[in-house]
Amino acid sequence: MRGARRHYVYIMASRSLNLYTGVTDNIYRRALEHKSGTIEGFTKRYNINRLVYYETFKYIGNAIAREKRVKAWTRAKRIALIRNMNPTWQDLAEGWGEKAELQIPRSARDDNEIEKRDDNEIEEQKVTPRP
Repeated sequence: MRGARRHYVYIMASRSLNLYTGVTDNIYRRALEHKSGTIEGFTKRYNINRLVYYETFKYIGNAIAREKRVKAWTRAKRIALIRNMNPTWQDLAEGWGEKAELQIPRSARDDNEIEKRDDNEIEEQKVTPRP
């Protein structure tokens, strides 16, 4: 049995607060497409590349119905929706698609063993009498 599929209604914004509302089954991929400008049309023309709001749905029919409702709202009502969840208009997809460095906790790194051995060698050198 495969995992449950999710669907998203999302709002993208430009720096000048042009808004775009859409629906997708892969918010990660879709946000990166908007950011890279690979989607021709309105969002590319107005540089709408910041994910500022999204909702998750189990069924595509519910997501499409919600998208239609949100698109029918006034601009002021859509802005209020965004401000309610994301008051600073932070890009919720910031850093997506960027290369991530592997973060290994210090206690799990092999170099800790080397440091312990080096510390022991230093201690041995301190107590070893000279001939």
